Amino acid sequence: MKTCKIMAIRKASYPDLMEKYENPIQHACDVTEGQVFFSVDGQKPQGFCDSAWESVAYFVRELANGGGNFYEGWMKNPHSAMISCNDGFRPVSFYIETIEEQGEEV
Repeated sequence: MKTCKIMAIRKASYPDLMEKYENPIQHACDVTEGQVFFSVDGQKPQGFCDSAWESVAYFVRELANGGGNFYEGWMKNPHSAMISCNDGFRPVSFYIETIEEQGEEV
């Protein structure tokens, strides 16, 4: 299995939707743009949001098992994916890619 790097590329925020639909919450997403997580053997990285993991897990596991080329050429790098978490108020876009391990080519 391969190691996958998961980087938070962009974090959006929709205050108008929060105001209209969301109950006040004390702790919202604390992921920051540029934050990096590493998944070893397709496992959820420590500290990674459970809800975000539900969105990205399929792609991480496929890449960790040598898969890729999702949707027949969607990504320039076939060993990667750009997936957003399912938070409709403050979605985070994650760039997921396999990383080269010693003595192994991706």
